[in-house]
Amino acid sequence: MFKNEYQGGAFVEIFSAQGKNPGAKWKILGSPSVIWKEFDKEAKSFVFVLEGSSQTNKIQLPKENKQILGLIQRFLVLQIYIPLGQDFSTELLITDLGNIKRRLYLSTVHKELSSTPLHAKIPLFMIKRKIWCNLCIDLVAFTSEIFKGAVFQSLDGIIVSANCKLRKIFTLKCKPQDTVDKDAGYGVPFPTNEPTDIIPRSCQLTTDVPQVTQLLNMTKLRQTEIKFGGHPLNSAESDQFINKGTGSVRTSKNHDVCHIAFGSRVLGPPPLSGRRNNMRISSETIRSIGSRNNRSCQQSMAENCVSSAEMSASLIPASEEQRHKENICQIKQTVPI
Repeated sequence: MFKNEYQGGAFVEIFSAQGKNPGAKWKILGSPSVIWKEFDKEAKSFVFVLEGSSQTNKIQLPKENKQILGLIQRFLVLQIYIPLGQDFSTELLITDLGNIKRRLYLSTVHKELSSTPLHAKIPLFMIKRKIWCNLCIDLVAFTSEIFKGAVFQSLDGIIVSANCKLRKIFTLKCKPQDTVDKDAGYGVPFPTNEPTDIIPRSCQLTTDVPQVTQLLNMTKLRQTEIKFGGHPLNSAESDQFINKGTGSVRTSKNHDVCHIAFGSRVLGPPPLSGRRNNMRISSETIRSIGSRNNRSCQQSMAENCVSSAEMSASLIPASEEQRHKENICQIKQTVPI
């Protein structure tokens, strides 16, 4: 479709929601109740709305599988709005210099990157939601780093699935300035000699519309907003860090619990019953008097003695606490060594 068109400029427009019938060249999979065109007051322009299941409701370009797009510029930009709590996915058909067709399936459903020689599943856990986003996908980087030895030649197919609002799709010759990580300081900056460019004016949203430009490549996938030790974590490390953080919260909660014992404040939860304390005493007694030769015998004797002490402790009043302690000491002395 674009193979014989001029692509040496700054951009090539693939889709626009403006006009009388913007979806005429697209294959629309889904009923008009889940895919329709409307005027968005926030974006102040017409948009395509895709709702429902991302597996069944989608739009595809070109319509026929025998056709190819033939787009050769490096960056693909989807001007989209993704709501909170909804899945979104897009599928890209690329061709390398060896004329091998491969598919990139980017989705919020995926939790980690996985690939085969002809197919790759790319997670979109970092994508910005509830704001208009110029999602810029680096086709050259994904092709070369996921499929080792492959060199990007052309983008030949696009599928955009629910749930999103779609305003424009276009390709760029140079990468735009990433405004999401502009002040994040990830520690793995892009090469300074790589040229950057602004989004063409005909593709821009109005300046008073809240918006971000987000660049997506392999480096971004390895980085998250969670840092530890001054370096960014990948998805697996971030999960471990989150688990550690949860554990530390639980530990801190246990440390914050206090109780009053013998007129003073003591850290830690109070004992649930006297029996548990007595059992702790019995275990200490067994460890202190046990020997290697007759440990099992002495343990049984100690447990019998302590159990009798527990029964007596339950019968004596609190005022005879000193006498109870003396009984425990006598138990320790009567057990043969």
